[in-house]
Amino acid sequence: MSPALLERPPAQVPGRTPVRVGRISGVWRPRMIAVTVIGIGLVVLAAAANIGRGDFPISLTEVLAVLAGGGDGPQQFIVLELRLPRTLTGVLVGAALGVSGALTQAVARNPLASPDILGVTAGASTAAVAVIVLGGSMGTLAGPLAQIGVPLAALLGGIVSAAIVYALAWRRGIEGYRLVLVGVGVGAVAMSITSWLLVVAEVYEAARATVWLTGSLNGRGWEHVVPVAGALVVLMPIALLLGFALGALQFGDDTARGLGLRVNVARGGLVLVAVALAAVATASAGPVAFVALVVPQICLRLVGSARPPLLASAVYGALLLVAADLVARTGLGVELPVGIVTAVIGAPYLLYLLVHRNRGVTA
Repeated sequence: MSPALLERPPAQVPGRTPVRVGRISGVWRPRMIAVTVIGIGLVVLAAAANIGRGDFPISLTEVLAVLAGGGDGPQQFIVLELRLPRTLTGVLVGAALGVSGALTQAVARNPLASPDILGVTAGASTAAVAVIVLGGSMGTLAGPLAQIGVPLAALLGGIVSAAIVYALAWRRGIEGYRLVLVGVGVGAVAMSITSWLLVVAEVYEAARATVWLTGSLNGRGWEHVVPVAGALVVLMPIALLLGFALGALQFGDDTARGLGLRVNVARGGLVLVAVALAAVATASAGPVAFVALVVPQICLRLVGSARPPLLASAVYGALLLVAADLVARTGLGVELPVGIVTAVIGAPYLLYLLVHRNRGVTA
């Protein structure tokens, strides 16, 4: 190869259009943009349909008109005060879980890696159930303090559980299968503690904790919207900035170091953002199962990329959770927690992943 070719790299990769803004460069991916934009439109329609269903039905066009600033007084009260907070909580929680799952699967390079499997949601659940059960039986938490204590306990429990998993899985770095196995073990311990707490609890506290453990958007108000919205505003830009390191991490630690990436720092930052998003989502709506596991893999196939896309995972995570809430509320004749519907969707997909991975290993 001539020295001229070595000094002057090609202007673009075949089949890809480069984009450069100042010192930031990227690749124009029209398929990814199209999938994301279509997903945003579907989220708006699903949210409007979810808001319109209830004892006082409102048509889709009327809901959109109220959201745009129109509608009469009763419609504005029902949409903006009674139903919008629940749906908006579902949108934000689904987006947070989608991004969290995309980050964990990309860092671990394993489609089985998600906050559900890695014990993050189990640790958050254990801490929240401890506050519900012990607070109610010992009288240490009551009234408004209990409402504040449960989300905060879930957030801290998820972070502590993730720290334990990361510390136990660390062996001069993080390997995907070891991370998953350690996460499953820590999650099993947390679930055992949760079961013990439910056994020793009073009937009322046990019933309340059981409802929370299924993951539900029932009774969500603006006080639940604000924390997860603030977390997304802060953490989503950080995730997108750190996401540039995911491309190098896909090639392995040695190659990433050769490209000048501080592997451990980048991986630790990505895991911390993923854990924070999952913990905040769990604190807001309970441990909604399988959204973080299923959505990134669906988006990866829709977009056709090498790793789960972050923005598309956020959009389709919101879509899945809002659509599941619509089915849980109105599609089965009785209102169910949204976590039951997502579990029905996600459990078969988890089995498919396990069978598919086992065939790949034995082949």
